Amino acid sequence: MFVRRVFYYWQFIAVVVLPAWLMVGASMFGASGWMVLGSFFGGVILGIGLLLVALLIYARKEVRTRRAVSWADVGVLTLWHAMIVAVGFSTASSGLPVLVVAVGLAAFWFVIWEFYNAARARMREMLVVIDETARFGSAQAAGGQGAARPPRFDSTIDPSVIVIREKAADEKPTEQ
Repeated sequence: MFVRRVFYYWQFIAVVVLPAWLMVGASMFGASGWMVLGSFFGGVILGIGLLLVALLIYARKEVRTRRAVSWADVGVLTLWHAMIVAVGFSTASSGLPVLVVAVGLAAFWFVIWEFYNAARARMREMLVVIDETARFGSAQAAGGQGAARPPRFDSTIDPSVIVIREKAADEKPTEQ
């Protein structure tokens, strides 16, 4: 749980730190001025992508309530962030930046899929609550936590008959 909580907070810190690392790494490891400028613009786009993925992860209710990402999120974020750090160390133009973009797109679609699954599960739970409420008359009675069920109305009784119960003679009226 500790690692998952660390990644929960790290994903928002990484929005600033990892793009900054691209510029610092490019300037420290002998890149030309154009490469540093390219890493600046790449860093801005990368920061937007990191923020988008972090917000989609944060949008899931179980992530917000537990303040911890899932283990699958940890794996995807570890791979993507480690590759971004590796790009900061590379001086030659290799295929690593293209691979970072591909993994970033895969991470985005993975997070969309997890968000969809979480929303679908919550919708199923809500439909069960609605069904139980319709069946038993109240959500509290449907919970079965020792609450007495409200009286059920028999559908065989004539619907044109209305029963009005009066107070017993020994009851005192309550003032409101």
